[in-house]
Amino acid sequence: MADVVFWALVAVATATSLGTAWTLGANSNSPPFAPAIGANAVSTMRAAFLIGILAAAGALTQGGAISETVGAGLVDGVDITSLAATAGLLTATSFMAFGIYTGYPVPAAFATTGAMVGVGRSLGGDPAIGTYQRIAVFWALVPPVSGGLAYATASLLRRDDVPETVSIPLLAALVAGVVANVRLSVLPSPPGASQGSLAGAVARTVDTPSVAGVDAAAVAVSLVFAALGFQFIRARTKQSVEGGVKTFLLVLGSIVAFSSGGSQVGLATGPLENLYSAELELPSLVLLALGAAGILGGAWMGAPRLLQATSREYAQLGVRRSIAALVPGFIIAQAAIFLGIPISFNNIIISGVIGGGLAGGSAGVSRGKILTTVTFWVVTLVGSVLVGFGAYRGLAAVLGP
Repeated sequence: MADVVFWALVAVATATSLGTAWTLGANSNSPPFAPAIGANAVSTMRAAFLIGILAAAGALTQGGAISETVGAGLVDGVDITSLAATAGLLTATSFMAFGIYTGYPVPAAFATTGAMVGVGRSLGGDPAIGTYQRIAVFWALVPPVSGGLAYATASLLRRDDVPETVSIPLLAALVAGVVANVRLSVLPSPPGASQGSLAGAVARTVDTPSVAGVDAAAVAVSLVFAALGFQFIRARTKQSVEGGVKTFLLVLGSIVAFSSGGSQVGLATGPLENLYSAELELPSLVLLALGAAGILGGAWMGAPRLLQATSREYAQLGVRRSIAALVPGFIIAQAAIFLGIPISFNNIIISGVIGGGLAGGSAGVSRGKILTTVTFWVVTLVGSVLVGFGAYRGLAAVLGP
């Protein structure tokens, strides 16, 4: 009987994880391509296809760090059981479903993090204070950093003394330089790390001195990437400014969609980390593949309708303001992946949209809407902790711990 209950919980938890990944693929991964659709640089169906492929690839190659944090780093002294994972996933999914149904801003990262803290505490675990501090600081910095970067980007694009044949390639150079340092599980990694970067891999194969702890070869690779990015978009903008902007939007959207998959999949797979690795003894890649499949299905089946709606919103924002929102989105998402911190991608984009709008003299978002958004962020985090705690206690009372 115990085996039947265990496998039933495994099936329910896995199905719920797939459903969560599907929802993330349909919703959280759509914003990166919306500006390109609004600028008529790509069709809706082609964008949905690319989102699915890129986000799934990001989930497979970058999702491990955040998945581990969500599954094992939020409470100390206990392992998340199959019943606890089920309770946490059901709690987080319920909050996300409420947000989708009502239209209220319910961040997936807040719901999942709160739910897993709740079930972990209900299991008798101790609070992971250090992890909470890192997450809280990062979350608190997201709005000002994203908004500030977007403001600086939008201000650069609005300058009359900096032609777009220079400003757009400069942004491309920045993005390309960061790409050289993106952490991927398929690249050789330094001792103690789970992922490596292209710049780091080259640096470890070339014997060059370090200056202030920074390897000269890694810097050189980053600069080469930046130069190639600058030159490519520079050539496109010289031929046609509009064509160059559309090309940059497509490339930027692709990179951000990839980053979104890597930063979001852990919200769906994290609660199952202990179940799959310790109890089922399966490699972590199996769990990431499960999440990637869910994201792929969600993007292909659910994203087109949302893309049509969000592309109209981005069309109203304008191409350059959209770029100003996506550039910090990519940088912050990669920082979160590097640190293993769960984030809400939509929160980054919202902050970027506000910051880009301020560069034009108006954020384009009412104070009332901002207050409502922040309120629901807090309610989601606190509420998911309480509901997760109670959900596990309720299920344990019925099924046994």
